[in-house]
Amino acid sequence: MRMSMQSSANSCNVVAVTLIHVRRVAGVGEHGVMPPVTASGVRATWESLPAGVRAGVDDMLGSPVVEAVNQPGGFSPGLAARVRCADGSRAFVKAVGTPLNPDSPDIHRREAVVAAALPAAARVPRLRGSYDDGDWVALVFDEVDGRMPHEPWRPDELALVVGAVTELSRSLTPCPVPSPRLARDEMSEPMLGYRSLAADAPGDLDPWERRHLDRLADLAASALDVVDGDTLVHYDLRADNVLLSASGVWFVDWPWAFRGAAWIDSLMLLKNAAFHGHDPEPYLADHPLLAQVDPWHVTAVLTGFAGFFGATGRRPAPPGLPTVRAFQRAQHATTLAWVRRRTGWD
Repeated sequence: MRMSMQSSANSCNVVAVTLIHVRRVAGVGEHGVMPPVTASGVRATWESLPAGVRAGVDDMLGSPVVEAVNQPGGFSPGLAARVRCADGSRAFVKAVGTPLNPDSPDIHRREAVVAAALPAAARVPRLRGSYDDGDWVALVFDEVDGRMPHEPWRPDELALVVGAVTELSRSLTPCPVPSPRLARDEMSEPMLGYRSLAADAPGDLDPWERRHLDRLADLAASALDVVDGDTLVHYDLRADNVLLSASGVWFVDWPWAFRGAAWIDSLMLLKNAAFHGHDPEPYLADHPLLAQVDPWHVTAVLTGFAGFFGATGRRPAPPGLPTVRAFQRAQHATTLAWVRRRTGWD
């Protein structure tokens, strides 16, 4: 069994060789529809972690953990907890192992690489270090004294975060982390979801969707021509990956970061807001980044995610993630409605 106790500084040295290709899609939504399910799963507790993992985290913190409070949000079956140590210090800890889900440790490894390489000016909690014994991976971050936005989004909080995401994208341009490209390495499969739906033609497709399958497939595939750029894109921006504090807005959970167009994260956030009943169109019209984008390019990306959710939502649930397919199916329905609105097709 291998074991490493990597500091965040050491993690920077392996950025170029440990960019792990992992798949997940950001939460999206639709105008006027409340989400029937939320972005949440069933998480491990501090006490349920193997003793060796807990000891490794204690060593990184320099004092044993005496209290751990699980935090909501996200689909990982692993631990996500605010912890308090015997010396009174505090931190945020994430941990997951192959017994919970075989793919999740690689996701944490990817996040460790990205978080360690982010510039200090980025509104991201500092990574203190990581533990990896081959089966279990734990990450220790500075704790942010903040909370997630209310769900459904409140207009004042949404406006605050929309502005903060714009500044985040600008601050991460040019891309400061050696990262794969969105079009080539991450979005090539999601944007072709309607191709697989057209081939399988499931009987429960929405009638409008069935009628326009070929057009939807072509439109979604065209998104691959417009999403590249030189910005580090978070690619998973939704309410449960945002923290509001007295010092401002913070962005957490970075394993899905890719190099892409500067406007992608703003669109991701607005799709999540739309999922909670907000009309995203006024934000699109006046947005500093999105207002300069061809509207048909925006629709193409939305269409790609509708197809991806439609295809993946029909699959069996992955190990340890019992709620993710229901969430994807809900995302499919709401994203499809927004696509229908934007295309204007009969």
